[in-house]
Amino acid sequence: MANGEKRDYYEVLGVHRNASETEIKKAYRKMAIQHHPDKNQGDKQAEEQFKEVSEAYEVLSDPQKRVQYDQFGHAGLGGGAGASGFGFGGGTPFGDIFEDIFGDIFGGRQQPRRGGKRGDDLLYNLEISFEEAAFGIESKIEVPYNKRCGTCNGSGAKPGTDAKVCPTCRGAGQVRFQQGYFSVSRTCSHCNGEGRIIDSPCTTCRGSGMARDTKSMSVKVPAGVETGNRLKLTGEGGEGVKGGPNGDLYVSISVRPHSVFSRENNDVICEIPISFVQAALGTEIAVPTLDGKLNLKIPEGTQSGKVFRLREKGIPVLQGYGRGDQLVVLKVETPVNLNKRQRELLEEFAEIGGEEIHPMKKNFFDKVVDLFS
Repeated sequence: MANGEKRDYYEVLGVHRNASETEIKKAYRKMAIQHHPDKNQGDKQAEEQFKEVSEAYEVLSDPQKRVQYDQFGHAGLGGGAGASGFGFGGGTPFGDIFEDIFGDIFGGRQQPRRGGKRGDDLLYNLEISFEEAAFGIESKIEVPYNKRCGTCNGSGAKPGTDAKVCPTCRGAGQVRFQQGYFSVSRTCSHCNGEGRIIDSPCTTCRGSGMARDTKSMSVKVPAGVETGNRLKLTGEGGEGVKGGPNGDLYVSISVRPHSVFSRENNDVICEIPISFVQAALGTEIAVPTLDGKLNLKIPEGTQSGKVFRLREKGIPVLQGYGRGDQLVVLKVETPVNLNKRQRELLEEFAEIGGEEIHPMKKNFFDKVVDLFS
């Protein structure tokens, strides 16, 4: 194809001249899939269009060639992209271009697995009490994990024997095959990318090179944790394979419910029942807190649901400073199973009482009157 007949490369890919590298790659991928010869068997026009979009991408994806093309057009490429080494048969970067764009489809970018492999990440569920979550704890745990097999020292081969180079991929871990115009790599199915074959596997680990074991360790749980928090212990997971790094251990916290306390953010909630008489006449009660008992004065006429705030008696701030508060919620209990004398006294109380001893009721009916007046 002569230079005078070449279409503008930006027009070929359907992008503007200021298109980013990502936009150019996206446009090429779309058009290359559309016109790929394998998808259009026997269609010469599709084949020519495929060559055209591939040539345009080979130029516009190269920053240096793109600058030359933007300044001088096709002439600035020294006779066109084909003259600079583009094509389907020679030593060109076209195979690299294809693998860069379509490697995820054909597996062309996968790497052999002969190098070190990172160990498994582990998850351990640790249940602690409400108080332990509030103030922190150091807990001993037993963690099952994978470690290098002691019998074969992680080789996977029976002691006294060695692994052999895979005859299919010759130790590369990959095999190459022709995909239309391209040479594409895939993981070797014979050795699963290992590059070697074990004829006599270790009887302990059955050729995996890893064995199951349990290790003991101490975990420091900081003050203020709650259910769902995770602690990360770097390098305490499964052992790496063939020199790879160890995985990490994640400790997931679960806090058991408390019989008295509940939690809202860093505040502790505590509901305390008091009698009708205590609420009416006032009293002093002992309130449980995370730090021990504390006396609290209840004024006369206290209504059910009244909340008292005890400053700095809540949960410590996780990895911070200060503590939340404790909220004491009073619940006034209505007397039940009254004897005859108690009933008589309450009836007498009701007879001699006026509206002034029922402030909430009086305020409620005042609001109703205002609503309908």
